[in-house]
Amino acid sequence: MLKNGLLLATFAFFCTALVALVNQQTFDKIKEQQQLELKRILHQIIPDTLHDNELVEHCILIHDEEVLGVDTPLPSYIASMQGVPVAIAIETVAPDGYSGNIRLIIGISTDGEVLGVRTLNHAETPGLGDKIELRKSDWVLSFNGMFLLSESDTRWNVKKDGGQIDQFTGATITPRAYVKAIKRALVYFNANKDKLLTRPANCEVNYQ
Repeated sequence: MLKNGLLLATFAFFCTALVALVNQQTFDKIKEQQQLELKRILHQIIPDTLHDNELVEHCILIHDEEVLGVDTPLPSYIASMQGVPVAIAIETVAPDGYSGNIRLIIGISTDGEVLGVRTLNHAETPGLGDKIELRKSDWVLSFNGMFLLSESDTRWNVKKDGGQIDQFTGATITPRAYVKAIKRALVYFNANKDKLLTRPANCEVNYQ
């Protein structure tokens, strides 16, 4: 019995060590791939024709749980043309998704127009709530060109709640949470635009 226990403990030790070694050796590669994916998404939601700076190089942290959905600072990226801010990409979280947090990023021009929205990660139900991914559905493109006219702008609800945003068949919770998160970010941006766009870079990209 003791011999079997020792063998099992030894096997567990070597397995743990192997996993730790693999994680260590792939950490930099994974981080590099995550940053490349972030750059790809940023270029999608803030067109290159609008700015001449590298977006990830002007990163600022925003910490506001009520707005961002989590009690953790999240990065935003400021786009500028010849030094003049033209847009911002704000990361935020919808904490009330069907299966928990939905992390997304929203490109917003200085006049408040939504330039693009993309989902960064989520755990929504495959085949239902995962239509928030562009590779599954073009639903996220429906926000392009929209403005938030006021905090009481009723268009910013799913149609089931009287708004103009489509919900998904059999899945209303996910799009409802998603729309609320975008609206919160827009309200925050409209109220703090000047302060946000003139804030110096204060974070490095650490995409997780």
